[in-house]
Amino acid sequence: MALEGSSKKMIATQEEMVEARVPLAYRDQCAHLLIPLNKCRQSEFYLPWKCENERHSYEKCEYELVMERMLQMKKIREEQANLKNSQPQGAVVPLIPKTANA
Repeated sequence: MALEGSSKKMIATQEEMVEARVPLAYRDQCAHLLIPLNKCRQSEFYLPWKCENERHSYEKCEYELVMERMLQMKKIREEQANLKNSQPQGAVVPLIPKTANA
């Protein structure tokens, strides 16, 4: 089940994320990497030099998602700028309306 606008697919199911107690804010396309990372962290007592491979793969996945969203936003901004530039300038509403007697 891929989210709209994302090239990555959801690998972890809702049941797996609930069972692993993944917080709602972290249930994205990288949750399948977060589940083993959190298990490793708990088993290694959160020592920072442990679980480096799991952490690296999770952070790389998150980075790729952020970069993808940035590119999508850039395309949206460019499309909006093109639409704004293509509108005729005569369609602007004047600040001071003309009266009937003028």
